[in-house]
Amino acid sequence: MKSFLLGLFSIGCLASFAIADTVLVEAESFENPGGWKLDTQFIEIMGSPYLLAHGLGKPVEDATTKVTFPKAGKYQAWVRTKDWVAQWDAKGAPGKFEVKINGKALTPEKAFGTSGKDWHWQPAGEIEIPGTEAEISLTDLTGFGGRCDAIIFSNEAGFKPDNTSEVLPAWRRKAMGQSEEITTEGPFDIVFIGGGYAGACGAVSAARMGAKVALIQNRSVLGGNGSSEVRVWAMGNTPPGLYPVGDIVREFEDDAKASPGTYEEFEDQKKHDIATAEENLSLFLNHHAYDVEMDGESKIRAVHAFDTRTNAIRRFEARNFCDSTGHGTIGVMAGADSEMIDGGRMGMSNMWAWANTDSAKSFPETPWALELEEGDFPYPQKFHAQWFWESGYDKHPLHDLEAIRDWNHRASYGAWNAIKNKGAYDRYDQSGNTHKNAEMTWLAYIGGPRETQQLLGDVVLTEEDIVSKKPFPDGCVLTTWSVDLHYPKEQYTKKFPDNPFISYAVHGKGVDRKKGYPVPYRCLYSRNIENLFMAGRNVSVTHKALGTVRVMKTCGMMGVVVGKAAAISAQNNVSPRDVYYKHLAELIELLKMPGNIRRENLKSDFREDPNLPKLEQPELDYIPLNTITGIVIDDDSAKLVGEWARGTGLKGHIENGYQYASTPGKTATFPFTVPRDGDYEVRIAFQPHPNRSSKTPVTVTGGTEEKTLTVNQKIAPPLAKGFYTLGAYEFKKDRDASVVFSTDGVDGNVHIDAVQVLPLKKAE
Repeated sequence: MKSFLLGLFSIGCLASFAIADTVLVEAESFENPGGWKLDTQFIEIMGSPYLLAHGLGKPVEDATTKVTFPKAGKYQAWVRTKDWVAQWDAKGAPGKFEVKINGKALTPEKAFGTSGKDWHWQPAGEIEIPGTEAEISLTDLTGFGGRCDAIIFSNEAGFKPDNTSEVLPAWRRKAMGQSEEITTEGPFDIVFIGGGYAGACGAVSAARMGAKVALIQNRSVLGGNGSSEVRVWAMGNTPPGLYPVGDIVREFEDDAKASPGTYEEFEDQKKHDIATAEENLSLFLNHHAYDVEMDGESKIRAVHAFDTRTNAIRRFEARNFCDSTGHGTIGVMAGADSEMIDGGRMGMSNMWAWANTDSAKSFPETPWALELEEGDFPYPQKFHAQWFWESGYDKHPLHDLEAIRDWNHRASYGAWNAIKNKGAYDRYDQSGNTHKNAEMTWLAYIGGPRETQQLLGDVVLTEEDIVSKKPFPDGCVLTTWSVDLHYPKEQYTKKFPDNPFISYAVHGKGVDRKKGYPVPYRCLYSRNIENLFMAGRNVSVTHKALGTVRVMKTCGMMGVVVGKAAAISAQNNVSPRDVYYKHLAELIELLKMPGNIRRENLKSDFREDPNLPKLEQPELDYIPLNTITGIVIDDDSAKLVGEWARGTGLKGHIENGYQYASTPGKTATFPFTVPRDGDYEVRIAFQPHPNRSSKTPVTVTGGTEEKTLTVNQKIAPPLAKGFYTLGAYEFKKDRDASVVFSTDGVDGNVHIDAVQVLPLKKAE
């Protein structure tokens, strides 16, 4: 290859680029992609986006583009492709396609897509170009995953294309004329990389706080797993009780009621409109971040991304960056401390759907798919294969990602072949005796991953922290999903023990799914890259703790917190770490602001935006402990004699619930000490009910006098938050005191919830 650039030749969407008499045609830049899909999931593996013929067994419409050649004549041709099932020595080749020049097919020794288990430049023979302009088309022959990365034409003697898997290798960049045409964007206050719930909600949050924001997403839609491409419905709650960081998530969330839902239910356009409505937010769809530029060893100066359709490169400068990729790739590129478990990870899903039609539908035989019979897979009830169609547990979640997706496709097509062509599960068919009218209507070609690696922060949250409800002063996001971990389902592993494709979920009991557990802010920034935030499933948690924080609405709230912290970082010229150590009170004030509050820039005043939805905060059916003043002893801390039943059904209880008992001989002691000598009011909290005791004995001990009162717990307490006063008592500093409930002599259930001790004015 000659080392100098003679010229850039292109028509349409810059589909072709020429060095001397060598012409490079990038498939992703085709002017008309037809029915071929742009696949950007595996750029780090094979170096480039590519076009995928994803037709569910029906050949897709041709992709076409016009190309300008430097001169007419004979050219040798190569096509970068692969046989996507060859790595398993599968029978047949599902990804067969043709490349045509002005309607005439190239003539390789073997059809494109039928040889080579790895990406390679397949020789395509010699072609005569009669003029300087030609039309190139990709013709799919099967509808089963044919793939094309690029096409090269050259008349240079001895030319061989470089097959490096490097992203945008030097020779391609030179061919594309990109070596001196990198556009710098910014500087921004923060750049979010990844446009799922975490990145998109985070970018909107930061923009509303007055920060200048960029959002980079390598797909054409926002939402990540919660988009029409993957169709996982957004789980987790946005509960009240802490901060309204769920408001933006509630704006952003879609109307999907199942996984997978329909295209319309995932509301891609609504998500796009919310992001683009923010004047402080610059959205870069179809841009893949592939490199970081460092300022020393611990600070990111810029992130480089290229347009996945034209390969034009942009350089994003910012004060801070947020890795919301899910995979943690930006953090790892920057040298952030990270952790990936050796195996047993949660896998990736490619869900699919089918429907009954008004006429008979055929489906091609799939000898290259997994050979499945009835019993090898669960029947796709309710017309879809759900979240548990999952694999890759022990495969590398980055290096093996394309193979995991392709294995999922082999499983899905194998199952559908068994149903359509082998009569599997005919007894389940809702249209009659067979599935003759059934048709596969959708299969995700974009995978829905659950676990890759974790970027480590100042706190690495553990399952033990969550189950024990360990308090953190910077708790900011309420995670409400259980510790939900996935494992391969044993009954389906017999045929495919190396990579079973059906999972089951194990839900731990340590998370209150109504109230949630507060995840600390210190999980949301890197402990060694000073200007790197994280939001989403790659945050600083252990494998087991990931089981609760990984769901989309929780990830979205992480993004909202990062957006507000980024504004404080920029306004005060401090690092994400110093937002915690020096400006936590300021962060908490921003976290208290609902989602419809904004300011134009970092120096403006905050205001309510009448054009944004004013969301009513869900009403709590309990009283958080942190909203009660004085010394508060919850029933969880009471010393019990005998068995007491637990309850949460009566609204207005304190924190986690209450307890009750009625048989004689049981007591509940609420111990406390006061910080200084003086007079204190003692109160008890309970919720009234007809089956409660009307003569509950309650004794206050440890004061200058011991006193027993009888309380009617059938009648509602008169004080705020469900409290009833037992009167004023004088207590001495550090002397043990208590409130004791007894079941002796009662005429119903004794109800215990909490005790409150309040200093009176003369307590000093």
